[in-house]
Amino acid sequence: VQLQASGGGLVQAGGSLRLSCAASRRTFSSDVMGWFRQAPGNEREFVARINWSGVQTDYANSVKGRFTISRDRAENTVHLQMNSLKPEDTAVYFCAAGRYNREVLTYEWPCWGQGTLVTVSS
Repeated sequence: VQLQASGGGLVQAGGSLRLSCAASRRTFSSDVMGWFRQAPGNEREFVARINWSGVQTDYANSVKGRFTISRDRAENTVHLQMNSLKPEDTAVYFCAAGRYNREVLTYEWPCWGQGTLVTVSS
């Protein structure tokens, strides 16, 4: 599966952006979609995830209440609505397709899209 992320840009603190991730198709082994981000000098970190039914979502504490992940099932697209953006949200955002490994009780993310840069000015 190929993932295409878009929607990044420059925004002032307090502003909003909406990221989108289009999947070429749903893989048989993929049951979740997620967003991650990597700021300069930092490791990549989890932001949000959603299962394909859209019923289950999860967020990093740092974005909870400000970001909303959703998916368009017909379009195989996942969105990340980011509100009340802060300078510390500045990062390259990546979307990923993954699955939950029930044997080791963890999510695995074998498929990644290219990043989209989000810059929040103060």
